[in-house]
Amino acid sequence: MCLGTACVRPVLCSCRYHEWMQSEELQRLTASEPLTLEQEYGMQRSWREDTDKCTFIVLDAEKWRAGPSPSEESCMTGDVNLFLTDLEDPTLGEIEVMIAEPSCRGRGLGTEAALLMMSYGVTKLGLTTFEAKIGQGNEPSIRMFQKLHFEQVAVSSVFQEVTLRLTMTEPERQWLLEKTSYVEEKPYRDELAEPH
Repeated sequence: MCLGTACVRPVLCSCRYHEWMQSEELQRLTASEPLTLEQEYGMQRSWREDTDKCTFIVLDAEKWRAGPSPSEESCMTGDVNLFLTDLEDPTLGEIEVMIAEPSCRGRGLGTEAALLMMSYGVTKLGLTTFEAKIGQGNEPSIRMFQKLHFEQVAVSSVFQEVTLRLTMTEPERQWLLEKTSYVEEKPYRDELAEPH
């Protein structure tokens, strides 16, 4: 799916993703622990196979279109996730966005990736509520979600995170569908095999 400057595609096993996650800054911002390459590939496989997760890689669409034929890996900028883990409420999705490439931050890719994922959640999964749990020190991410109409509903001093929520009222749904009305959705062919 593409919208403006961001494209998202299903996750494939990627060394580049593993390299990103070695960054102490990204580990801090995403509350992640460093993994071995083998552990990372296992996690990436689970993202594709688990029914309670939707994970897409964010591509820089401008770079993708500018190529003569740029590789997808060279256009990767981060990822966007939906977690469907509340068994009591199947209409709730927890959303996360990570723009890992420093040169791609502040360009609106995270905002567009979040809009794409929210549109997918609403139109394909029937979601009506989104939550984002963000580290208290991650001000750019908090501001981004607030611009997307999320409101703060909780603060955890134990986990040092803020929970923001957006309930898709009819006006919010119409706003989201209007913001993503230019999305071009194409089937994705998983031609790349996992590295051996």
